[in-house]
Amino acid sequence: MEHINDELGALKQIIKGIATQFGDKCEVVLHDLTGDYEHTIVGIENSHITGRRIGDCGSNLGLEVLRGSDKDGDRYNYITQTKDGKILRSTSIYLKNNNEEIIGAICINMDISDLIMAEKALKSITMHSMEQETEEVFVNDVSDLLDYLLQQCHNEIGIPVSHMGKEDKKKAVQFLDRRGAFLIKKAGDKVCQFLDISKFTLYNLLDEVRVK
Repeated sequence: MEHINDELGALKQIIKGIATQFGDKCEVVLHDLTGDYEHTIVGIENSHITGRRIGDCGSNLGLEVLRGSDKDGDRYNYITQTKDGKILRSTSIYLKNNNEEIIGAICINMDISDLIMAEKALKSITMHSMEQETEEVFVNDVSDLLDYLLQQCHNEIGIPVSHMGKEDKKKAVQFLDRRGAFLIKKAGDKVCQFLDISKFTLYNLLDEVRVK
């Protein structure tokens, strides 16, 4: 398979089958990762779980895989949370072409919020561990995704932008780059505004942090 469209019908059948098997608490998403990250979702079942629709964007974890920051790629059985508070047990499997290039992904998100509540009353039965918790954000628009990454960056650096020196801003650019922020169109403009730097400075900092 060289492109998701080559097997789009079969892949949509697969995600429908998974969702039907596990019921309406299980969202299954098909991403095409060969085009703009603004519109990766080409198939989705039980979209009420995260509120996303066909034509919406991928998550922050997908950006890291495309950027090459996450070398492991596939993730299985990890815990994350939606912006409205649902606890999800998720699996993300990346699809590759014959040249081992990532072209898409199938993501399974099982809403286990009710089970978590039951666990509090029945710990001796479920014994669920949150040690595998992974921070993943589900949004409809890449602008929201970029805002999330900028907030993460601010939390990571730990000081106001007005007090950041060159090294702090260099660390901020490196943080954002490793998380794939610059794969988002026009991210540079927003990052420059966020860090109060020029495009020239941004490009210089990117050159520095990307040196092997």
